Formats: sequence, C-alpha cells, structure tokens
Amino acid sequence: MSIKDLTQKSFSVLIIRSLGVLLLFGFTLFITNFFTAENVGRYDFVRSALMVLGGLALMGTNQSIIYYSGLLKARKSIESIRAIYSKMIKIICVLSFIVLALYIVFFSQERVNEFFNNEESFSLLLKSILTLVFFALTMLNIDTIRALQKTVLSEIYRSLFRYLPVFFLAAVLLKFNQQAYLVEAYLAGFVLLSFFSSVRVYKIFKTLQNPNKKSERFSMHEIFKTSAPMALSAIAYFIMQSIDIIILSIYEGFDQIAYYSVSVKLAMVTTLALMSVNIVIAPRIAEIYEKQNLQDMQQLIKHSTRIIFFISLFVLSILFLFSKEILSLFGPDYIKANQALLFLLAAQFFNAVSGPGAIYLNMTGRQKTLNKILILGLIINISLNFYFIPVEGINGAAKATLVSLIIWNAITTLLVYSKDKIKIFLT
Repeated sequence: MSIKDLTQKSFSVLIIRSLGVLLLFGFTLFITNFFTAENVGRYDFVRSALMVLGGLALMGTNQSIIYYSGLLKARKSIESIRAIYSKMIKIICVLSFIVLALYIVFFSQERVNEFFNNEESFSLLLKSILTLVFFALTMLNIDTIRALQKTVLSEIYRSLFRYLPVFFLAAVLLKFNQQAYLVEAYLAGFVLLSFFSSVRVYKIFKTLQNPNKKSERFSMHEIFKTSAPMALSAIAYFIMQSIDIIILSIYEGFDQIAYYSVSVKLAMVTTLALMSVNIVIAPRIAEIYEKQNLQDMQQLIKHSTRIIFFISLFVLSILFLFSKEILSLFGPDYIKANQALLFLLAAQFFNAVSGPGAIYLNMTGRQKTLNKILILGLIINISLNFYFIPVEGINGAAKATLVSLIIWNAITTLLVYSKDKIKIFLT
C-alpha cells in the first residue's frame, strides 16, 4: 500500500467516522436536552454493559475475520471466508445463549440490584443480554464487510446506520412523551441492523463465488483457537472502556453517569484518526507479515502513526481549549465533567503518540501477548477505579483511565520494538 493510498483510504474512513461522530453528538445533545439525566444514565449503563457482554458473545470473531481475510488474500483464496463466517455465526449464537442461561440461573434480581444499589439494574442487564445475539451479529457483519475490502460501506454501517435507528426512535418517544423507553429504543436498533447488515454480507458473498477453485477449509476448532485470544484482548479493551461507568453506578447515581459519559464520548472523538487508520491497515499488516517483509511493514507503520498523531493533535487542541464551552452545550450541569474531560484528553494524547500497537499484535499472531498486556492494564484500571471513584467520583474514573492507558500502551510499544525492531510510536 503506497503512502498515497494509505492517506486517501484513511481520510475516506475518517470523513465517514466524523459524520458518525456528528450524528452521535447530535443524538447526545438531543437526549441530554430533552430527556432526564437519569434516563440518559440508564442508556449509558446499558450501552456499557452491552459492549462488555458483546465481547463475550463475539469471542473475537469480528477481529479474526479480518485476520483471515489478510491470510486468505495472501494465499489467493479469499472466497474461503464464506465458510469461516458461517461457523462464526454458530459460535455467536451458542455463546449468546450460554450468557443468557448463566445470568438467569446464577444471578438473582435481589443480588444484582443490591450490588449496583439500584432497583432497575437486573432488568436493564436482562434486556441487554436478550439483545446480545443481534448486537454481536451486527458487529461481526460490519467487520466482515470491512474484511472483504468494502471499507467505506463498513464504516457507513458502523458510524452512521448504527445510530440512526435509536435517534429516530428517540424522537418518536419524545413526541408521544414516552422518554422512559430510551433503553428499549437503543436495543431495538440492533435488531434492525443485524437483519439489514446480514442481507448486505450475503450479497457481497455472492460476488466471491468461484466454482473452479477449491476453497481452503478451517475447522470450528481452528477458528475458535484463532478467535479466542483476540476475544480476550477485545473483552479486556471493552471492559477498560466501560468498567468506569459500571463502577460509577455502584457509588454514584445515573445523573453522574450521564455527565461522565459525555466527557468520555468527547475524548473518544480524538481516537477517530487511530481507528480510521487501523481499519485501513489491519488486513495489510496481516498480509505483509505473512510475506515477512518487515521493511514494508516499518514504512506502513511509520506513515500510519504520523497520520494518527497530526489529526488527533488538531482535535485534542480544540477540545482542550474550549472544554467548558463544549460541555455546556449538553446542559449547564454537564460542566461538572470538565476536569474529568481534561484527564481523558491527556490519556488520548498518549494513545495517539503510541501508534497502532494493539492492531499490530493482533494481526501478526501475537494475540496471547496482547492479552497479557491488556489484562495487566485491566487489573490496574479496575484497581484504580475502586481506589479513586469513592473519593473523587467522575474525576477519579478519568484518572484511572489515564494511568492504565499509559501503562499498557508503553508496554506494547517497547515489546514490538524489542521483538521486531518495528517502531510503532511517533518518530
């Protein structure tokens, strides 16, 4: 991939992601101004829970489908991915059912509500689990479309279609004065998306049919063996993104969760460049590594990290300089999250400097190594959240994120350089 191609594809994805962010913040502005903070907090609680549980149901299939696409492309057998996808759907369905069964059997309503100190927690989690298979199938479909070189279409689903249903349904709820059903509207969106994205994947697969070529076969065991280590890293990463909100719900009310969640969403805007570049280079990393061309790899990583940094720096500067003004758009009470936002922006600055470390390890067969790093970061993150949140509330949650992110990113960059002599950090 030339520098020009990398830049063009990355910016195409970035534009779509930026439109998605505008849509997300339009939706956030809408609900924070027309729904109570408690309703917004319930929505953010369910969204965080679904991310964590979704990692369990996906079991890394959405990441490994990208790995297999790079591998099969290098072997000139990309049509074999259809059988892999079918087996991944079976994995998702089985795991979603297991999660539901375990929750019903081992977690009583009284115990869950007591743990979160809230009478709605059990029912909110149950609704999330019942929607789990639709959420997981949607995420698998999005990354399958991406794996099949339909990057722009994949991002349209991920960044735009993902938020349109809940935005529309929330507007309907407001019109009929039924704001209490915001959570149900959010979950219903994934039921719709799972259907439409599945139809799109099926149509793309029809173009890959090649009756004259014998497809490569991968057993369910092989797919699970490849996906499971990626699942552990994905789950650890999702938990790190969501555990602060989960722990906040133990010590604080849904209104505080709403304030903090807005600061998290604002800080995550700075990851647009990182995610956009990762989407473009992930299959390419797997392909280059399969050919063991480390010189091309270094060039790819070098230019990727520079694109990530300069775009992120621009966004970070705007958010840092106008943090209070931006937070006030969501309502006067949301300025309470200003200090938390500044801590989170510092974390994302270090993230931008560190480069695409996690995706590099995942796409080069070092899933188990990445797991160990992320699990260490997760343990630190959880420990710091329990230490800081009871004393400092949302500011403590932001501090925990900052410290844990610095630690696991630093370890990743040092490890990649020591093993492959690849500089993934900014140079």
